[in-house]
Order: sequence, then C-alpha cells, then structure tokens
Amino acid sequence: MIEKILIANRGEIAVRIIRACKEMGITSVAIYSEADRHSLHVKKADESYFIGSDPLSGYLSPYRIVNLAVTARCDAIHPGYGFLSENPELAEVCERRNIKFIGPDSKLIKRMGDKIQAREAMIGAGIPVIPGSEGNVTSLDEAIVIANDIGYPIMLKATNGGGGRGIRRCDDDNELNSNYDRVISEATKAFGKPEVFIEKCVLTPKHIEVQILADSHENVIHLYERDCSIQRRNQKLIEIAPSPQLNDDQRNYIGDLAVKAAKAVGYENAGTVEFLLGTDNNFYFMEMNTRLQVEHTISETITGIDIVQEQIRVASGKTLTYKQEDVSYRGFAIEFRINAEDPKQDFLPSFGKITRYYAAGGPGVRTDASIYTGYVIPPYYDSMCAKLTIWAMNWTDTIHRGRRALGDIGLFGIKTTIPYYLEILKNQNFIDADFNTSFVDKHPELTDYEDELPPEVIAAAIGAAIAAHEGI
Repeated sequence: MIEKILIANRGEIAVRIIRACKEMGITSVAIYSEADRHSLHVKKADESYFIGSDPLSGYLSPYRIVNLAVTARCDAIHPGYGFLSENPELAEVCERRNIKFIGPDSKLIKRMGDKIQAREAMIGAGIPVIPGSEGNVTSLDEAIVIANDIGYPIMLKATNGGGGRGIRRCDDDNELNSNYDRVISEATKAFGKPEVFIEKCVLTPKHIEVQILADSHENVIHLYERDCSIQRRNQKLIEIAPSPQLNDDQRNYIGDLAVKAAKAVGYENAGTVEFLLGTDNNFYFMEMNTRLQVEHTISETITGIDIVQEQIRVASGKTLTYKQEDVSYRGFAIEFRINAEDPKQDFLPSFGKITRYYAAGGPGVRTDASIYTGYVIPPYYDSMCAKLTIWAMNWTDTIHRGRRALGDIGLFGIKTTIPYYLEILKNQNFIDADFNTSFVDKHPELTDYEDELPPEVIAAAIGAAIAAHEGI
C-alpha cells in the first residue's frame, strides 16, 4: 500500500499529481530548486524539500532524489513527465532502494527508450513500422548508402531521443552530409549517447497516439487515441481526443495495435504508443513513451478515467479498475498548451512576471497550471505555463467552447500562445478536421493577429483621454 509519494518534478504536473494524492488520502512530497521556491507545487504539497540552488541539477539527480525519498520515508516516487521520467537510472535506483517507481521497470524503460530495440520489438510483434535502417548508423558513408536505398526524404534520428530533439529531415545527400554531425552532437548533449538511425520520412502524416494502461496481472487496456498533428518543429501545441480525422474502423484498429504492442513487451503502468498515419492510410509505429504524457488530460476528459490515480494503484500491485469493455468515450476534448512564447516573434520565449492572471471556467473547461498573479516564470525550464482542456459533445461545439474559454483567460505581463490558438480555431481546415503535421508550416498567416492590450494599459489610455478632455 502506497501512503507517501515523492514527486520528482515541478510545475503543473507536480500540482496535478498532488491533487490525485489528496483524493486518494496519500501524503505528497514536493521538491524544489531556488528558482522554484515560490512555485505553486511547493505550496500545495503536504511536505516540500529544497534540492539546491542550481535550477536543474536537483531535478536531474536520481541518487539525490531517491535518497531524499528514503529520508522522508516515502513509499514511492512519481516522475511526472520530462526530467528523469524516461531515464532508466531513476527507476533502477528506486528498485535497489526498495522505493516503488510509478511507471514501468528500468529494463523496459531502457528497451523502449532505445528506438532500435523498440523497432525490433514491434517488428517481432507484427506491428507495422516505418522503413529504416536495421540498426544504428555508424558513419556518414553508411548513412548515405542506406538513405539512397530507402529513398529520400529520410529522417535522421537520435536512437535515444525524444521530445522533438535530435531529429532532422534530409531531402538529399547534401542535407544528410550537413546534418549528420549536428544530430550526433545534439544526441550526445541531450541524451548522453551519440547513436543515430534512419527512417523513411512519412510525408505530411497525421500524428496519432494511443493511451494505454497495464497492470502487473497481464491486463492491458487502451483509452482511445489522441490526435497530436498540430505541432511546430516536432513539438506538440494542440492535442485532440478522440481524433476527428479517424473513422470507427481505424479507431478500433489502432487501439488494438497499441494493446498488442504493450503486451508484446510486458508493459506495466501508463504509457503511450505513437503512430504516424500516412497519406496511404496506413499506420506506422513511431515510438512508445514510457511515462505520463502532457496531454493525458484529454483522455481523462472523454473517458472519465483518472490516469494518475490508476498509475498509483498499479504501482501498489492492484489490478486495473477497468476492463476494456468498461471503457467508452463521449464527445471531443482539446488541450491547448499555453506557452510563455510570442508567436509573432518566431515563438520567442517570454519569461517574466505575471502581472495578472485568472483562469477560464464554465461547463466543459479544465485548467492545469502552477501560475498565479505575481508569479515570475523562470527562464530555466519549459515555456509551458498552463494547459487548457475543453470538452463538448460534438466537434463543432468543442471548437466554439474552445474559442470562448481561450477568450476567458486573463494572463498578462508576458506573451503567450493564446491569440495564436484563437486563430487556429478560426481556420477552415481545422474546423473541417482536415490537418496533418504540416499544418503550422502551411499557415504562416496565423501569426498575423492584432495584439490585445492589457486592461491596465486600456484603463490608463482612457484615463489620459478623459484628463485631456477635461483640460480643454
């Protein structure tokens, strides 16, 4: 039985896990750096511990985190997403110290984190994969031979990569030549390993992923799919569940594929199986994420299943609360990643003090955030400061509710992606549910919006106008 959980993360996902703990009567423990001293997750947790002045090293040290969990008498560690969530070392140290890791075991994390091993496992299970190199590419000359054999364009990828890093599209030998050393350098810096491999580039695909849950009693279910095609530079911006672009046959097929993939590797806990849907209407396995996803909220919204609580139950050794026949979905949900960025300036980060903030509300609206009025967004972490999830019974109403909810948010003092998302919701291709991963690149006009002035600026302008008028 898990009674106390250390959350090896920060920000909104830490707040999300704390809320799940409170509902389950579990004591939550937060960790924080100096930069996060005033973060909301520190205030919300039952206990909080300082992990050092450096903004990153504390969150990235498996030994420090596990030692703290032992000292604080925690039963388990929840890694959230990002940081160490897909680092097998954290799970391995937990196993050695008799701390439950809320996720799959270290060997499986390592296996599925290696794209080559993951491909081989899927091929062995009969899951369709993208054509590519049989293993890691060991030299530029070998890469050129493989690329010409497969046919350009190709994707040069870090074997241990993720999150859109360590990946480059190459359309010919010259581009492969110029990108080869760059991808190896990125892979080494970001993931500590220089290995790269090659996959055929699936042109203008739809990015479809399936949420799965599995326990230690060989039960595996899926919570339907999410459409993550609206992305920029391989980073997701908007996610939708279920995909408005799939029919029922496709939906059932990809759900069964994801369950089959999970069973093939003996998966346990929450995970995501990601696919590309090509213009040939074929699905291709891309990768398996061995952790909670940012966009888990929309799967929860359409199914009513609390994924984080299921993670904790599974880690406690319990069977899944639901069987596949118990799982159904209603309506559509969209998650908007509210990033502290300026879309008009090529999405330049916009860190700083939030002078005023209030969340959206009303029916079918959920906000996951760790910000508040007066909070200073530090420049050391990801630019996402909040997630807005909206739901309605049909696609058209979901779009309308999204417009209303985005307009309800008050977030001043920094630039955000909110006005950009409002433009997307006006786009006819999006309204018609006709989009793919090239959507953002094909619609540069979406950044041609007028900036809304903050209320205090408008009030000052009105006051100045009144004063000027009275002075005449």
